[in-house]
Amino acid sequence: MPAARGSRPSAGARDGVPLRRFPVTLLLACAVAALALLPLGYIATYTVDVGWSGIQELVFRPRVAELLWNTGRLVVGTVLVCGVLGVGAAWLVERSSVPLRRLWHVLLVAPLAVPAFVNSYAWISLLPGLDTYGGALLVVSLSYFPFVYLPVVAAFRGLDPALEETARGLGLSSWAVFRRVQLPQLRVAVLGGSLLVAVHLLAEFGALRMLRYPTFTTAIYDQYRATFNGPGATMLAGVLVLLCLALLLAELRLRGRRGYARTGRGAARPVRPVALRRLTVPSLVGLAGLVGLALVVPVGSLAYWMATGSSTALSLPTLATTTGTTLALAAAAAVVTVVLAVPTGWLAVRARGRVSTLLERSTYLGSSVPGIVVALALVTISLRATPWLYQTVPVLLAAYAILFLPRAIVTVRSAVEQSPPLYDDVAASLGSSAPDRLRRVTLPLLAPGIGAGAALVFLAVVTELTATLLLAPTGTITLATAFWSASSALEYGAAAPYAVIMVLLSAPATVLLSRDARRGLTT
Repeated sequence: MPAARGSRPSAGARDGVPLRRFPVTLLLACAVAALALLPLGYIATYTVDVGWSGIQELVFRPRVAELLWNTGRLVVGTVLVCGVLGVGAAWLVERSSVPLRRLWHVLLVAPLAVPAFVNSYAWISLLPGLDTYGGALLVVSLSYFPFVYLPVVAAFRGLDPALEETARGLGLSSWAVFRRVQLPQLRVAVLGGSLLVAVHLLAEFGALRMLRYPTFTTAIYDQYRATFNGPGATMLAGVLVLLCLALLLAELRLRGRRGYARTGRGAARPVRPVALRRLTVPSLVGLAGLVGLALVVPVGSLAYWMATGSSTALSLPTLATTTGTTLALAAAAAVVTVVLAVPTGWLAVRARGRVSTLLERSTYLGSSVPGIVVALALVTISLRATPWLYQTVPVLLAAYAILFLPRAIVTVRSAVEQSPPLYDDVAASLGSSAPDRLRRVTLPLLAPGIGAGAALVFLAVVTELTATLLLAPTGTITLATAFWSASSALEYGAAAPYAVIMVLLSAPATVLLSRDARRGLTT
């Protein structure tokens, strides 16, 4: 029944078309949100079942305190190191006269093509004594600093250099301009990048396990293998989820509501690089050292073990089969995840409101849960509710979808925003049925966004390790799990080919990330 004139719109249709116009889409979006929140629901339900006495026994013990200390100091140290490296490198590339800025930008983004567990393999195979806090801090910082570098570079490009030139005209030094003018405007970018680093680190398993540095993820895996999903593993997972949620809330609190946007819409003034003069050589040495440690060392290690490793002998059919399995799973996961993302992305734009926003944010909250917690939840649920699905491809694909749904929703939503609803309305007025409009109008308009989302999910699944280790069907071997098996057995030469293929498959994502940044940069 239509609302009376002057009445307030419903909660679900505050800014857009009423949700009742899309009943099927709403039902599908609710199902997707339920899937995304499944791991959180499992942890909450299990915690209630255990009760306060069980929580005290399993959580308040010295081992958990030790894990909390190890995890906390590694997160804090990594965030600080990545912040310094990311912001410093971004300033040199965007605001200084350092030579070859385009080249440095590409090289500083390139470490993202090397998964963290491959990076740790490269370092630990060359320096076996690196299994300390310092070694873990070094390896994960070199793997994750681009997460801070990229948003800070983007923020630098959005700043109006007129403010900086005015500050210099008032007699401020370059350091004072950075501290008092630039850094406050970079706060959101730095906090966002730091949050990415912290969340990725809380979820990291392979790199830290290889470095023999105990954290919650490695302890959960050990508990699961020892007791096959005993209560200890689940309670550790609950603590890890609370840490993730605390990080999300802390980032929102620190970000605040203050904005730093230009009020005018005119063209920004061109950037006048700060002359480094005597600091040019030290700056080049610093950038070269960072790139060397983050990129040259892992790539060089892979080349070394490929050429000289005593266990390098590997049959090409085995490598081809493993690669084919990985690509097939990644392709299937990309299709499933994009299909699940379409209803949520569509409602977020076409029926803006509290309900559609809640459904969209639910998928982000579910994906913030570490992969090992997602796998643990799906293992338990499948064993209790649907034993015939345990260690099958559908359960593995569900884990991939939960972990990587936001990557698809972001691109699908962007495509929906760029496709006006007028075309669908015209087709409907001409008598076209809903399925026909979907096939002939909607999907062609959304194709670019769907393709981009599928590519992002595909590349993420290629290097996914934790959920695959726990959920892959018996006999199913991917590049990540084959690499893990060989490297765990200290067969570094046998692990190298799998790592090389993963790096090569991840390279396109790195190229896409750095391509837009090349515009407007001068050498």
